Amino acid sequence: MKDFFNKLLTGMSLGIVVCLIPNALVGEILKLMIQHFPTIAPFLQTILNVTLIAMSLLPVVIGVMIGIQFKLTPIQMTSVGLATMVGSGVITFSETGMTMAGIGVVINIGITAGLAVVFVQFLGNKLKDYTLLLMPALSLFIPGLIGLFILPYVKSGADVVGLGIATLTNLQPVLMGMLIAMIFSILIISPISTIGVATVIMLSGVSAGAANLGVCASGVGMAIASYRANNFGTALAHVASAKIQMRNFFMKPKIASPTILTAAILGALAGVFNITGDPYSAGFGLAGFVGPLKYLSIEQWSTTSMFLAATLFIILPIVLNLLFIRLFERKVKWIAPEDYKVTYE
Repeated sequence: MKDFFNKLLTGMSLGIVVCLIPNALVGEILKLMIQHFPTIAPFLQTILNVTLIAMSLLPVVIGVMIGIQFKLTPIQMTSVGLATMVGSGVITFSETGMTMAGIGVVINIGITAGLAVVFVQFLGNKLKDYTLLLMPALSLFIPGLIGLFILPYVKSGADVVGLGIATLTNLQPVLMGMLIAMIFSILIISPISTIGVATVIMLSGVSAGAANLGVCASGVGMAIASYRANNFGTALAHVASAKIQMRNFFMKPKIASPTILTAAILGALAGVFNITGDPYSAGFGLAGFVGPLKYLSIEQWSTTSMFLAATLFIILPIVLNLLFIRLFERKVKWIAPEDYKVTYE
């Protein structure tokens, strides 16, 4: 069972990254350019629309990625993808036709994909010569329709969790901002996808902003801490994804101490200064400057907001991490540069 869920979560994480990163990297920049360069706005809008198509194909890609993890056949794999699309909530029907928008309900995508995997594995070779004809259809009609049936209930549950976090954050923005930022600073160096968690529980507002800052704290902190043990390129890559340190973190969890403390301070400041985000930006941090650009797009570009974005997403993560890394390395002697050595063997 543990192996099943591990493969399921790995496939989901890969699918989320593949489908959401194109929009995350260029989406906010394109929106800004469209406003200021009207002559090329149609072309830029086309590029933006292409990234939105990729986002809406998330259920299919997750289904296929999960199928790869389980080493399914091509027919089984695509059948899982089709069933997952049906249960995702991406597609809605009305009198005017079919609409495909958004990424759907991520937790229901995972549930439907899991059911579809069990279903196609159960069928195996039982259909024999009729596998190509029947397996995709049966996958649509059984696990796909089960996913579609439970969709409203799962969505309501996810919305309640998201609303609960948002409510608690509104009541205690500083405390909740600290907790969320610390949690996400750890998640980003674990096998769990920060993007997946953020979209599953639909983080928004200050909760999403705090999560972003937590991811920033780890990315910047791990880059600084690992610089002396690795080359410049490897160190810089940590800003995009601190998961590079996953193995070292599990071997020596204390290497995350500086980044967790940095995240706690940044998360508290997110509550103080109302740093916001949305479910699709919350897990990215500084990758593609998604965090600060999303904050600026929500709060509007002004001298104050730009100053806060630069200070909280870039300057303070550097300053605080330098301070805490020095403290834990020279005073407390918990960490050493070689603890952050990355090997590719």
